[in-house]
Amino acid sequence: MSTVGIDQIGVYTPAQYIETTELAKRRQVDPNKYTIGIGQNQMAVPNPTTDIVSMGANAARTFLSKVDVSQIGLLVVGTESGIDQSKASALFIKSILNLPNQLRAFEVKEACFGATAGVMMAQDYVKTHPGKTALVIASDISRYGLNTGGEVTQGAGAVAMLISEKPRIVEFLPESASYSDDVNDFWRPNYSETAFVDGKYSTEKYLEFFTHTFDDYLKQTQLKVTDFAALTYHLPFTKMGIKAQRLALENQDEATKTRLTAQFEASSKYCRQIGNLYTGSLYLSLVSLLHQGNLNSGDLIGFYSYGSGSVAEFFAGRLVAGYQNEIATNHMQDFLASRQKLSIDEYEAIYTECGKVKTDDYELTPEAVISDGEVYFAGVKDHLRQYKVKGA
Repeated sequence: MSTVGIDQIGVYTPAQYIETTELAKRRQVDPNKYTIGIGQNQMAVPNPTTDIVSMGANAARTFLSKVDVSQIGLLVVGTESGIDQSKASALFIKSILNLPNQLRAFEVKEACFGATAGVMMAQDYVKTHPGKTALVIASDISRYGLNTGGEVTQGAGAVAMLISEKPRIVEFLPESASYSDDVNDFWRPNYSETAFVDGKYSTEKYLEFFTHTFDDYLKQTQLKVTDFAALTYHLPFTKMGIKAQRLALENQDEATKTRLTAQFEASSKYCRQIGNLYTGSLYLSLVSLLHQGNLNSGDLIGFYSYGSGSVAEFFAGRLVAGYQNEIATNHMQDFLASRQKLSIDEYEAIYTECGKVKTDDYELTPEAVISDGEVYFAGVKDHLRQYKVKGA
């Protein structure tokens, strides 16, 4: 059986954004603190018709027409933006996508590590169920509060991946290195709409866990830094990944530093334009690298996943011959260029509206609120969330 890996990958993010330089001016902060110190240029802004179900379904719909959905036997959603304390978002998405009933569908939570946990489970499932595939979706809305230290690291979006035994994009290597510990760097109690975070401490742990997993992985595999064509990182904000990259490049020759730094810049471009996807950030980095990087079939790519609390894992994969035919480079670039720029007043109004807790029935329509995806959250009826597909 061929090495298991990513057969298809799709991205969805809201079609509205703000410029971080304008946010900095409103917050009376030096714009360089956001664009250089944090490393963010733009930030996607979700509206009331957007949640993890609608974004996850929209991300998967970008490629489902190209695959045999009857072979999907597992659906896992990694998220830390859950919409229900009991029912998994995966079941809503299964219904919207008309996936077969003969599958496992559930949700995974461990901060930003959730999607990677799903990818690891998907690999195990595919290896033990020949002919079957698995759909893994990372979907999140990063929300910290207006005029807070974390505000500029907000964002929203989803990345969907089909994991198969005959992947057309990336074949995963069998080895991986994990590291976990009980850490209070970032958490969100049930009673809070926004997270609590110790930013400096979280960065320290991110880097500490990277060192543990990266060193362990190199020891396991006997690979060297020079063997990698690129290293991708979980990027809640770009500067955090830059710091990990510096650790990886210590004691390397200048040619290797120059090559891998250029690939990092390519992998971080979409993060700079969209913001923090929580569980999807690592995989958005992969898509950005595939679209913007200088790559060839057979190239080895490293993946560093980190979820506060904390769990980290380093693993790797090789690009499959013809992978370029499976990635919609122009579509993504055209979409980002076509997004609607919001003023800071408009952003604050949308943010406030999205934060309102409603207990009565209500209905949302694309006409009443800008809804940019085909699938959208349409409100609540009898305490049940409603979803609709435009034109259906």
